[in-house]
Amino acid sequence: MPVTEIVQKDYRTADVFLKYDIEFCCGGKWPLEMVCESKQLDTAVILLELEEACRLIQLPQGSRFEDWGTGFLIDFIQNVYHRYFKKALETTVNYTNRFLEGHLKKFPELEKTPEILHKLSLAINKRMNNEEESFFPYIKQVTNAYLRNESYAGLLVKTLRKPWQETMQQEYSEVIKWLDELRSITNDYYLPGNACTTHRVSFSKLRELDHELTQYLQLEHTILLPRVVEVEQALLA
Repeated sequence: MPVTEIVQKDYRTADVFLKYDIEFCCGGKWPLEMVCESKQLDTAVILLELEEACRLIQLPQGSRFEDWGTGFLIDFIQNVYHRYFKKALETTVNYTNRFLEGHLKKFPELEKTPEILHKLSLAINKRMNNEEESFFPYIKQVTNAYLRNESYAGLLVKTLRKPWQETMQQEYSEVIKWLDELRSITNDYYLPGNACTTHRVSFSKLRELDHELTQYLQLEHTILLPRVVEVEQALLA
């Protein structure tokens, strides 16, 4: 199968071709085996990496996040979502810039996409840093003291409590603002019928980022934050 068709079949394979400097857009019409031979690459190794790139791991159907312990929920957010964003943000920016470098004249309405994506990235990274350095340690400490019915639990809220709820709400609003801007300028990541492969990959990456970011924010604001506020109110009472 030609390289470009492999990417059109699954946009995630573009990461592998980019890693080995293999053209996958308009110039990627040569069969994979022929490309590997010309670059002295082991086709079997490339195929394994392509298979790994396409692997999809999902939580079992009916997984109930609301039944997870607070500490476990925080660890899940940090080890799954934070790790994903730290890699995906840079990758998505790179693909978007790669696409616009050669197609901006054809799609002038996308001119501000890199700027908006940059501001969105800053907002997400700011939120993750605050969570890892301040909010999550505080939430774990207060929740554990509450569950163990420690006598000093109420004092923790009074002495360690910061305006974290207000700060997280502000950060949430900031992320949503730039995410909405991104959806608007890309027309919800709409792809015209004649879109090139790089266009398809960059918009697929943006759509994937949007989906994961929406899940992440929903998990925090519908489950984690209300739970912590309830614990704080109980301790202060």
